[in-house]
Amino acid sequence: MSYDVVVAGGSIAGLFCAREVAASGHSVLVIEEDFEIGTPEHCGGLVSTSGLEEIGIIPSGKTFDSQITRAEVSAPGGKKITIDAKKQNVSVINRRELDKQIAHQAQKNGAEIRVKTSLKEIRENKAITTAGEIDFKILVDARGVSALVQKDRTGILQSAQYEIYADWIEKGKVEVFLDAEKYPGFFSWIIPSCGGTGKVGVAGRSINAMQTLERFLDQKGKCSIIRKVFAPIWVNGPIENFVSKNTVTVGDAAGQSKPTTAGGIYSCGIGGIYAGRAISKFLEAKRQDNLGSYQKAWIEKFGKEFERQSFARKMLERLDNKSIDAIFDSLTPEMIADISNNDDFDFHTSAIIKMLGLKGSLKVAQTMFGAEIRKILG
Repeated sequence: MSYDVVVAGGSIAGLFCAREVAASGHSVLVIEEDFEIGTPEHCGGLVSTSGLEEIGIIPSGKTFDSQITRAEVSAPGGKKITIDAKKQNVSVINRRELDKQIAHQAQKNGAEIRVKTSLKEIRENKAITTAGEIDFKILVDARGVSALVQKDRTGILQSAQYEIYADWIEKGKVEVFLDAEKYPGFFSWIIPSCGGTGKVGVAGRSINAMQTLERFLDQKGKCSIIRKVFAPIWVNGPIENFVSKNTVTVGDAAGQSKPTTAGGIYSCGIGGIYAGRAISKFLEAKRQDNLGSYQKAWIEKFGKEFERQSFARKMLERLDNKSIDAIFDSLTPEMIADISNNDDFDFHTSAIIKMLGLKGSLKVAQTMFGAEIRKILG
């Protein structure tokens, strides 16, 4: 078997990459180790409408779950703030169906897809897979966070997410719970799907994600659990090199998910699209700098925002519960209205800065972070 491009990993980034390569008339094979495209579903499924439009997706009836109208963020002491999300136009997407929709787009362009096929080894221009040897000109590594586990464990947090039925899930409301002791370095969340169905999850540094989530659910009340997913998430931002010789890395494997929330439908999707277009140019012109243009384009779009998100993450990780409560006590209705009316779901560092009071007069945050404030604001 021989293809111009072999994509290892049939998730968002790999499928978008295959879609773009196939659209240019080159042969491409996507191999996915699981039994089905779109499973297991690790993602919460939150994405902006503008982000979906940019990656070329019009949600189908199966893909669209619900519209988010507000986000409620809770401090450890119990104080809550509610952000009006109507202007940010955020949807909850069924990731299993979204991945299949992209796979169908790729297939219609000419890509081939095989499930239950794993990449075992790479030997120059030959992929050794569970289905045999496959020759390629370019290999795309889209294997997700698992590809990073052996390279750098410092950016990996353990997470658990259950899909549940519960009458305490409110339609249109995303809930986030901050607690530096229960979820160090991250948070717990509730994302509504539709009609009393939703995803509830936790992540954190050095926690037992399953036990932590079970305790969270015990406090919330009665529910029925219909799916459990345990997966590592990556929060350290992009890796140093997206391209190495004839291997191109995309999506979570390239660290293209957000350092603040680990969400990545939009940023990883754009990574796959940029990679696919660069690979197509390389196959036509045989110039290595065509491959390099992929990383340059992605960094130009997301680099500054991801750098700021990484600094925001480091600051949040240094806050104890007392400091988080103090910041919540200091937030004014005007600041919350400003976040509701003026911030962007996909580029949300400015909202975090406002919540931390870094542009205001919250002495608690400014005293703790000192010179780092200038860097994140810069």
